[in-house]
Amino acid sequence: MHIAILTFDGFNELDSLIALGILNRVKKPGWRVTLCCPAPEITSMNGVTVRAQSMLDEASAADAVIVGSGIKTREVVANPELMGRLRLDPSKQLIGAQCSGTLVLAKLGLLGKVPACTDLTTKPWVQEAGVEVLNQPFYASGNVATAGGCLASPYLAAWVIARTEGPEAAASALHYVAPVGEKEAFVANAPKNISPHLPV
Repeated sequence: MHIAILTFDGFNELDSLIALGILNRVKKPGWRVTLCCPAPEITSMNGVTVRAQSMLDEASAADAVIVGSGIKTREVVANPELMGRLRLDPSKQLIGAQCSGTLVLAKLGLLGKVPACTDLTTKPWVQEAGVEVLNQPFYASGNVATAGGCLASPYLAAWVIARTEGPEAAASALHYVAPVGEKEAFVANAPKNISPHLPV
């Protein structure tokens, strides 16, 4: 199981790294989570440089893909070479997006008439792409999910875990990262957003 977190130059650390941390709470042979980047090294919106763990072209073969956000997402979607390397297929992959990552899905034509979540800054750009934006932190339809707001990233990570390993595994991963003294409330809140969008 390979989960690729698409992470571009100017990325938002909260989106990519929180998802990376939560998804890696699953300790199972063959479970692999990577920061998937267009270059060997990329730098975040706050100047943090990280090394790619997989390259962008590997995303097409990943079992699940999360598109992170960042301050240069509009440059990403305006780059035909970069967008041409993204061959994502929701009939074969779980695909999620966080904040401005939703704009990438919109431009790839992966949202269609499905409403989506994004952050307030990206909202008008996603609407310009013809996608209805919801006023909520998480939404999924089939194999495609979107989350809005940096701290909605645990919902996106939990959705991937719930879809692949089951709701109990998702709850366990969230419990590990939840604040002490608030673990039960934190874990109970996540299913309110995720469960309505899981297959019956």
